[in-house]
Amino acid sequence: MKLNALAFAVPLFIGFMLLEYFIAKRKRLPYFNLHNSIANISVGIAERLCDVFVTGALYFVYDRLQKRYGLFVIKPGVVLWILLLLCTDFLWYWYHRLAHEINILWAVHVVHHQSEDYNYTVSARITVLQALVRTCFWAVLPLVGFPAGMITVMLLLHGIYPFFIHTRLVGKLGVLEYVLVTPSHHRVHHASNDKYLDKNYGDVFIIWDKLFGTFKKEEETEETVYGLTKPLNTYSFLWQHFHFLIEIWLAAKEKKGFKEKCKIVFGRPEHFDPAVRKKAEAIFKVKHSNKKLAQRLNRYVVWQMIILLASLFVFILFESRFDVVFKISFVCITLLTLINCGAVMEQKRWVFHVEFLRLVSLLIIPVYNFTVYNNSIIPVIAAVILLAIAAWYQTLQAQYLKLIYNKNATA
Repeated sequence: MKLNALAFAVPLFIGFMLLEYFIAKRKRLPYFNLHNSIANISVGIAERLCDVFVTGALYFVYDRLQKRYGLFVIKPGVVLWILLLLCTDFLWYWYHRLAHEINILWAVHVVHHQSEDYNYTVSARITVLQALVRTCFWAVLPLVGFPAGMITVMLLLHGIYPFFIHTRLVGKLGVLEYVLVTPSHHRVHHASNDKYLDKNYGDVFIIWDKLFGTFKKEEETEETVYGLTKPLNTYSFLWQHFHFLIEIWLAAKEKKGFKEKCKIVFGRPEHFDPAVRKKAEAIFKVKHSNKKLAQRLNRYVVWQMIILLASLFVFILFESRFDVVFKISFVCITLLTLINCGAVMEQKRWVFHVEFLRLVSLLIIPVYNFTVYNNSIIPVIAAVILLAIAAWYQTLQAQYLKLIYNKNATA
């Protein structure tokens, strides 16, 4: 039986997150917020899930580029592995820097900076769009001549290190501060204090920042504030991912002429009109709820995340054994659950619609399997369930909202 070893990254990283949480709790350090952590992990779940489908495709792209257009034919060796590590990190630096300096690239990277906490859960905030964009930068590697196998292994190893620098528990690391990106350096990068903005872009080595003038040492003269300079104030899974793309579209739409529109798309984020966000929120009816969530609702969301993480582990581990219909259904259920958790944390009324769609996605699997095996009973039962819900939709919605919120939710 072929197993996907990448599945073990899920319990490994969750284990470190829990370890950090318990250490912080024991030291009575307020480094964790439940809802922020759930929002952070939700982004990571989506990325891990979609990564199952794109990893093979990226390997194919790298292999094709190297074999058809590679300048050299590079074979593995100690020196060349070191050279590949340096090249990978150098390309990351420039991707990361440009992602902070160009609006369209910031739109896919901004998700990573939205959390106002700073802990291991923040490292999970990597979107699929960000992974695809930075892959375009790494496509230089096969063009030089590095084989796809070396690149894939290096990207896996290179991707592990940044996880461990997203923490406030680790102080400065002495002589390592001169060479590596340490937790201290990366805290500066995630800070929204004016003196820390657009600094420390490195991923593994801090030498690039020192070489190109973007280095800043962490100071203790004032409290470090994390997150965006204009906080998003939402747990919405969808809005976190797409708000800035929508803002760019709205801002560009108001400009006349191709040149002016390009200035919006390729301009710098600090020059972007912050008033556009209010327009976007008004159009999409994004309202923020400051209501405190009842403990039973917190438990409901937490248990959804626990079940989802366990399911994700099993899905990735055995993904080669599942057919296309099962994979599509699982993706739909997962994404709807992530949307559901964000909506519940904001006590949205439309969460019932998400629950209905999740039920439909869940029923697809048995309906398909039993239809294939010529069993007509299960599809009939599923159809009856869906028709019954449709017939009493408004009544069921009212009862559902009363059950989970004890009263009417917000819009």
